[in-house]
Amino acid sequence: MESEALQWRKWYAEEKAEAAELPRAFKDVSLFHRLLLLRALRPDRLSGALTQFVTENLGEPFIEQTPFDIFTTYAEMNPQTPIFFVLFPGVDPTPEVERVGRKNGVSIQ
Repeated sequence: MESEALQWRKWYAEEKAEAAELPRAFKDVSLFHRLLLLRALRPDRLSGALTQFVTENLGEPFIEQTPFDIFTTYAEMNPQTPIFFVLFPGVDPTPEVERVGRKNGVSIQ
């Protein structure tokens, strides 16, 4: 790194270091080793690089989450496999649960 200090400094200053070209001696390192460099030198840019790594090695389905479908989830439920909702501020599953109930002829009243 000392022999290419100017190039490393340039790389370090890049806004998107995960996509920037590495200095000559490290130009051909694998994506995994690039992750290690980012973790050590630019941890702020690790998230984007991890997304790229997972996409290239495992595929797009491991990055993109499919939209939640209450009816698909309901089909997987039974008395031995209940559903468990983790609630977050601003997220209310009540309308979806009521929709499943109406479809199956169940209501609160």
